[in-house]
Amino acid sequence: MPFEFENTGLEGAVLVKPRVFPDDRGFFVETYKRADFLQAGIPAEFVQDNHSKSSQGVLRGLHYQRGAAAQGKLVRCVAGAILDVAVDVRRGSPGFGKWVAAELTAANAHMLYVPPGFAHGFLVLSETAEIIYKCTVEYSPKDEGGIRWDDPQIGVRWGIKDPVLSARDKVLPLLKDAIL
Repeated sequence: MPFEFENTGLEGAVLVKPRVFPDDRGFFVETYKRADFLQAGIPAEFVQDNHSKSSQGVLRGLHYQRGAAAQGKLVRCVAGAILDVAVDVRRGSPGFGKWVAAELTAANAHMLYVPPGFAHGFLVLSETAEIIYKCTVEYSPKDEGGIRWDDPQIGVRWGIKDPVLSARDKVLPLLKDAIL
């Protein structure tokens, strides 16, 4: 199998480590193979791919979609490095309010599967970073929501005090006030 699937401790969130085949020409890596993901318990059917580029210190998140529009995401960094974070926002879940983080880099080729019902965000660690992520549901503006990156109830250890945020992300509510 060209992938190692590592349990993160939060139900459904999985760190995916693909095998990279380097040679004198560069490298080859499989980034998704449906049968292998199904065998690992990730039943994702992807319908949309997104590509994002950001500068060092930019923090995007924490974002989610509600209800039937809840998205699963397979996130990978194709240039630079990010700290990728997933927060369980499924009310009634034993993991509610808990988070997991992984450093995703172009060099390590690791990916994070963020299941539906989780908020997602990332911090750019390198000068710039490019992220490609596959989504299980198309973007739905009417179903989008978010929570503050620095919510003390969640306590993500980002390692930065003053990130670069969008105007929207600056005014996101705390988890206790969010519409989930």
